[in-house]
Amino acid sequence: MMEVAKYLVKAKVHVDGIVEKPDVIGAIFGQTEGLFGGQLDLRELQESGRIGRIQVNLRTHGNTCSGEIIIPSNLDRVETALVAALIESVDKVGPYNAKVEVSEIVDLRLEKIRKIVDRAKEILLNWSKEEVPDVRELLIEVETVLRKPEPIKYGSEGLAAGPDIEKASELIIVEGRADVINLLRYGYTNAVEIGGARAEIPKSVKDLAERKEKVIAFLDGDRAGDMILKELLKNNVKIDYIARAPPGREVEELSGKEINEALSKATSLEKVVKEQRKQVQVVERAKALEELIEESREVLAMPISIIETAKSLNGTLEAVLLDAQWNHVEKLPVRDLVTKLQELNEGSINAIVFDGIITQRLLDVALEKNIKIIVGVKLGNIVNKPREITILTYSDLH
Repeated sequence: MMEVAKYLVKAKVHVDGIVEKPDVIGAIFGQTEGLFGGQLDLRELQESGRIGRIQVNLRTHGNTCSGEIIIPSNLDRVETALVAALIESVDKVGPYNAKVEVSEIVDLRLEKIRKIVDRAKEILLNWSKEEVPDVRELLIEVETVLRKPEPIKYGSEGLAAGPDIEKASELIIVEGRADVINLLRYGYTNAVEIGGARAEIPKSVKDLAERKEKVIAFLDGDRAGDMILKELLKNNVKIDYIARAPPGREVEELSGKEINEALSKATSLEKVVKEQRKQVQVVERAKALEELIEESREVLAMPISIIETAKSLNGTLEAVLLDAQWNHVEKLPVRDLVTKLQELNEGSINAIVFDGIITQRLLDVALEKNIKIIVGVKLGNIVNKPREITILTYSDLH
């Protein structure tokens, strides 16, 4: 059974043919299935009670139909907006062309608050007929109902956080107290600060993130935001998505519309990492992200020349040694590779690309010679992977 809905998504629908309500509902489920994976699958959301029964009201006009679609939602604002956009993607009902357009999203909590305020006014008017009340005192009570929640102190560090930080399934991690307060101003009650840029992320934040279904790092749109993300990854904080304020802006100064837009565009950490690997010439902020990703051992952005080198070696059983500037130092048969490395001075070679299997013996010698990168066809039976060496296979370069 669904909990009391927070929002109602209302949309207009027009179909170039005569159809029934079940046809429209079937089209919605069928054409949106799998677009966002299981997390936003309408059938699963309905079964779990996070959205309610889809209502369709249709009217026939000649050879066409039009009407309204209503979907109750108990999701958060971002997910509700995604569901609204999802149903707009429906363009067929049965064999006929169709158009779905969201007309409004009603915040039922705001409607309830308006009713409370209207009722408070009515009570005051009726009360005034019986006796003269202290109106100022009553207004203060009404204002208290409408007042935005204040941040609480969370964890042993006394971090600023929203009042729903424990019970919410999602967590928003921000830099400082001002960011938490601004998010509260616009109804986001599940944010926590990390206390600014720091080498050690508070333990209470790390533990809290591990318990959440979804964690968003909401960062300033500048170099400082990059530094915060770097520290989060270095400290192994669970991060699922990254949201950024517009370039040059800070989270604490954003409007409600800007906050909603930034969170709706949150990008998965995996996608951010993959995009960094594909970049050859990057702007300064992207370079900073490459550094933090390299330090977190997620990926290393490789120059195109390395990919080309790997392709040229495929099937040759040869190896290429490269210096720190990615220049080719020497090309030799794979069978002589370990012997050659043993003869090298420490630090003279930065990377090895070769057409062969990466073995434990090769890794041990490379570690001894301070080699940073090894690219081979595939991994052999590796017992001990040195953290100091980035190990990639040919498949990682595609």
